[in-house]
Amino acid sequence: MPNIKISDTIKSLLEILPPHIKEKIYSRIDFSDMIEVILDLGKKPEVRFEKKVFTIEDETVSQEDIDHIITKVGKFTSDNRAGIERSLHRISCIRNRTGKIIGLTCRVGRAAVGTISIIRDIIESNKSILFMGPPGIGKTTKLREAARVLSEEFNKRVIVVDTSNEIAGDGDIPHPGIGKSRRMQVPSPERQHAVMIEAVENHMPEVIIIDEIGTLAEAEAARTIAERGVVLIGTAHGICLENLVSNPTLSDLVGGVQTVILGDEEAKRRRTQKAILERKAPPTFDIVVEIRERDTMAIYSNVAEAVDKLLRGRQPQPEVRIRNAEGKIEIKEKPPEEMPEITEEEIEEASRQKTEAKTRIFVFGVNKSRFDRGIASMGISARTVDSLDEADIVVTTKPKAARGGKITKAAQNHNVPVHILKSNTSASVMKFLKNYFRISETEEEYEETSLNETKNAIEEVNRTNKTVDLSPQNSYIRRLQHQLVERHDLRSEAVGQEPHRRVRIYPR
Repeated sequence: MPNIKISDTIKSLLEILPPHIKEKIYSRIDFSDMIEVILDLGKKPEVRFEKKVFTIEDETVSQEDIDHIITKVGKFTSDNRAGIERSLHRISCIRNRTGKIIGLTCRVGRAAVGTISIIRDIIESNKSILFMGPPGIGKTTKLREAARVLSEEFNKRVIVVDTSNEIAGDGDIPHPGIGKSRRMQVPSPERQHAVMIEAVENHMPEVIIIDEIGTLAEAEAARTIAERGVVLIGTAHGICLENLVSNPTLSDLVGGVQTVILGDEEAKRRRTQKAILERKAPPTFDIVVEIRERDTMAIYSNVAEAVDKLLRGRQPQPEVRIRNAEGKIEIKEKPPEEMPEITEEEIEEASRQKTEAKTRIFVFGVNKSRFDRGIASMGISARTVDSLDEADIVVTTKPKAARGGKITKAAQNHNVPVHILKSNTSASVMKFLKNYFRISETEEEYEETSLNETKNAIEEVNRTNKTVDLSPQNSYIRRLQHQLVERHDLRSEAVGQEPHRRVRIYPR
């Protein structure tokens, strides 16, 4: 990648391997995209690269091979990780029931200079930043580079709280990849929050860098540090901002969530149920950066505003930055411009008109996402709602609609008709919407609707990182759907038997 220099001392990782395995790996000359070496007792060794796996077919891992590596690395701590002195490589072990090591993951650690250029202005903003994204996408690498830039180029007092020695490497002398930052090692993962507080109380840092905030104690320690005016740069377990908001352990990082009970009049004015979710406090982190791909990042520069939108059922619009093949940074999406101020009466009237124009559907025991995708793909004047109080109709399944059941009684009390689906499948949902809204389509319109459903499903997969099934289709439509999924760099396959065969879309 242009303007990015990588220093990984990869030979120091290969040197700890048994000679007969090392020789086979050396036969592959290019190690630039190597990720890790996997050694499991009784299995063939595997070398994993960015886009493929190289299996050493004529070798089988023995206990002697595993013991050979153990003698060449540092001590395994309580989190079953060790390292190689003065390097960023990480060795993780798998133990049997008696504690004996029977498997090893030897992961390549890299210090990449220039990897934060895409968000350099964010790092320099003197604001607390939280990185999120799937494992192995480069979160720790960006923390390391941020530590170097802030300590060397801006002369900030930076302390790295290094729980597994993954940021600054193994041994007592930290890797030069963190620049002039000081590193505090953590004796065991459960002590991470205590070391975070100790760093602030004893060493007066301006910036603290912390990897993998994952417990309530660590989230509380992060808030304490932020309240003392120290800038925090860290990572958290989760793929996207929405994961964090719905995580009761870590939601405090973005302000926390509380249930608020509205009065009858207020609930009626807002057209919501009486119990609603609201943000509890200011976020610990000012900015959240979702690393969607190695060179694609979504930036929420106002976390408080983004969380408020999510809790109201609206999707916040981040700024998406992409580094292209030439190394230039492109901004694909920008946050919408500030709207001029309008009165509460105008907002209420616009909301009322919009609501009255659409059929409001309350789904019970049915996948709400399928309804949303179906409504969007057909362009139907309808929307799903979260409360029976708002609904014009109720849609549920036969088992849920049993006579005298909870939803049946509630719908009768609200004087709302109940419609019953055969099953909780995409096909049943699409069939109901077509019948209820009297939609008859030409062949071209049907094809367009099917592809619209696919586009909406792709957005849902990218947003939730979960698998999504489309409605059953014939082989021609399925082929078009597969092609569309492939253009969005996702994977799909056809599942089920005819006539119920359908496309399933997988996350990255």
